Parts: sequence; structure tokens; C-alpha cells
Amino acid sequence: MALKKVLIISYYWPPSGGIGVLRNLKFVKYLRNFDWEPIVFVPENADYPYLDEGNFRDIPDNVQVIKYPIREPFRLFKILTNRKNTPLNNIVHVKDKQTWFDNLAIWIRGNFFIPDARALWIKPAVGFLVNYLRENPVDAILTDGPPHTNTVIGTQVAQKTGIPYLADFQDPWTQVDYYKLFKIGKRADRIHKKLEQETFHTARKITIASPTWKKDLMAIGAKDVEVIYYGYDEDDFAALKVQPDAFFTFTHAGLLGTDRNPDNFLQAFAALNQELPGFKEFARIKLIGQIDHTVLQNIQALGLQEQVVQLGTLPRKQTLQELVNSWVLLLPLNKADNVGGRMPGKFYEYIRANRPVMSLGPTGTDIEYIMKQYELGENFPWEDTRHIKEFMQRQYHFFQQQQFKHDSERPDYSVFSNFNQTKKLAGLLHEISTTK
Repeated sequence: MALKKVLIISYYWPPSGGIGVLRNLKFVKYLRNFDWEPIVFVPENADYPYLDEGNFRDIPDNVQVIKYPIREPFRLFKILTNRKNTPLNNIVHVKDKQTWFDNLAIWIRGNFFIPDARALWIKPAVGFLVNYLRENPVDAILTDGPPHTNTVIGTQVAQKTGIPYLADFQDPWTQVDYYKLFKIGKRADRIHKKLEQETFHTARKITIASPTWKKDLMAIGAKDVEVIYYGYDEDDFAALKVQPDAFFTFTHAGLLGTDRNPDNFLQAFAALNQELPGFKEFARIKLIGQIDHTVLQNIQALGLQEQVVQLGTLPRKQTLQELVNSWVLLLPLNKADNVGGRMPGKFYEYIRANRPVMSLGPTGTDIEYIMKQYELGENFPWEDTRHIKEFMQRQYHFFQQQQFKHDSERPDYSVFSNFNQTKKLAGLLHEISTTK
């Protein structure tokens, strides 16, 4: 039986590193298992903030990858602000303090580059794909945003061709926490919301990364919304050998921005240095990825510099090795209005790493629900320093007794595997491609 074909429109693609590339990459890796042949459309010369050559190994043999040129304003911004060698996930997220030029760039980005900084790719990409699909038909179109440039391209191509379209959202669009940080004016806000509604009306199915965000999308008009979790890939962990850290380590992987500043955790850590014998000698905090200057200021103010290990951006395999070796995994959630549905991609890798998770955020979130359901660790409100400290003390006791979990104690997390999440996605693609 011939496989059905799905055109996947994606900005992130190997050699891109970071968490953003993995969602589509893992879909592509496993779709053939469920009778779908992926055809991938990506930028030819994208300006990725991180590179990881290891991601190439997940691309199946003989997958067709169509590359098309893109013009990106990030390159000019980095040159003008002397950040040629600084990875930028977004103009809003910069490592040092913002200047007047940064603020101007943010305003320009929010009001002239709609829906995002990759918007210059939309018109040429749509023109190319409409012509391509005349000679190379597919059964469905899949996009993943952000960047929601992908979403706009998919919407317009689906409108022009009539091909069934599934719009996937890693993060919401106008409801995302950083939307308001772009100083978006009334005119630009209207355009954003108009484009978003066009997607809602064009897509035959919409998927998003958490149950709460599903409800939020439906509240502003989205229909036929399903949840596809980020998930983890069992293959990524197969070759790892667990070697418990000699130090009592709390490890965080990913961007640690000002909206995730774990200030109360750091205060509790500093207090235990004074109160708990041996803690200062053995306790360490490992930070993998970019760290906002406000977090570094807190570390310095509390005198924790010698206990904080900054590993920078690591290859994916090395990051996962650090997770499985750590005694506790730190998961500070965004201090944002839509935090209830915030389920970072690293959360699923934390799950599979089978280490205790300490999450910081309000009660009632999707994260807290899954943590309780699978007994992954504990969640604490940001300001609850006392209970944060008590949890740290309990985990330090396990370290002293060398009580480290093993894989034999691991519950069945397989519902969150990329394989099973792709299986669900393939079912939705089949649904939209066979329904008139």
C-alpha cells in the first residue's frame, strides 16, 4: 500500500539545535510507521540560535527535504548591536540589559514583522509551494508554530490549493505569554488576530501542546482542537549510562530567562548552606543553556558562584546525560498569565530521565497534574521558600544515603513518547484527508 504524503512546513530543521527543532523532527522520524510519507519544506539559509549536528541522525533515509531561501532581520540586528556571536532566541530575550536600540528593534519586530521575524519568508514560500504542489500533489499539509510564519504559509497554501490542513501549535499565537512584550500597537494586534482567525477557519484540525491551552484556543474561536504533547524519544536515552553525580546536583536545562528566575529556590539553597551540615560542600546547581543576567545577579548576591556550574549550550546527547546523572531536576515555570498550560519540551525529557522533578509555579497547572499522576516529584508556588527548602532537605537525605532511582523503578511513561504522539498525529492526518 502506498503511503499518503504530508507536506510539513517548518522553520527549524537540522543543523538547528535547541528544543524547538524536535517537534517536527520527531514527527518526520516516525510518520512512516503510520503510513505517512513526510515531505519537508524548510529555509535554505536560516539563522538558527543554536546548532547541533547530532540531530541529523533522526532524519530517516531518503526523506525529501525542500529548501527555499529566507531573509532574516536577526542578522542585521546582531550586527548593529554587536551580538554577532550571541545566540538569540528572540529579540526580547537578550543576555545583557536592553538599550534604546533594543527597545526600538522590539517595537519594529512587533509592529512590522507580522506574525514574527521570519515574515519575509511568507510571500515567496507560498508562491513556490503553490506551484510545486500542482506537479507534486500531497494528501495533507502540516505546520508547526511558532514561528507562526509557518502557520501563515500553511494557511495561505491550503486556501489556494484546497489541500486538507492541520495547524500545530507548540505555543499559542496571540495568547502566548511574550506576545505583549513586543509593544504591539492596535493596528498590528488587529492583523495578528485576523491571521490567527484565518488559520482557525482554514485548518481542518488544530493541535496544541497542552490541555489548558486547548481550552484557551477554543475560547477565542478555534474548533476541532486536539492535544499533542512534545514528548520524549526513547532512542535518545538508549545509549546513555546512568552514573550518579558525585555532588548533590540540581540541574536545569534550557533558557533561564528573567520570567523564570528561580529566586526563592536560590534563597533556600543559600539558607541550607548555613543550616545543613555538609550541604555547602556537596550541593551544586548545574545550568545548561542561556542564563539571563538577572539570574546571574541573584547568584552573585547570594554568594553562590562557587556552587553554580554554568555549562553553556551543550549537544543534545550530553544534555540528556547530565539529566539522567543529576539528583534533582529543576523546572521553574514562566511567571506569566498563561502558565497553566505551559509544558516545556524539557519536561518530557525530565520525565524519561527518571529523576525527581522540582517544579516552581502556581497550583492547578497541567504540569502539576501530570507530576502528581506519575509521582514525578513536587510542585511549589514560587514564593513558598519554606516548603522548597524542606523538599531540598529530603532530597539531600537521599543523597547522603546514596538512594538513587534505577530504570527498574520507572513507571510506564510511554504515552508521552514521540512514537505514540506521532501515532496520534497520523490518525488526525488520516481523519482530515479522508473527510470531505
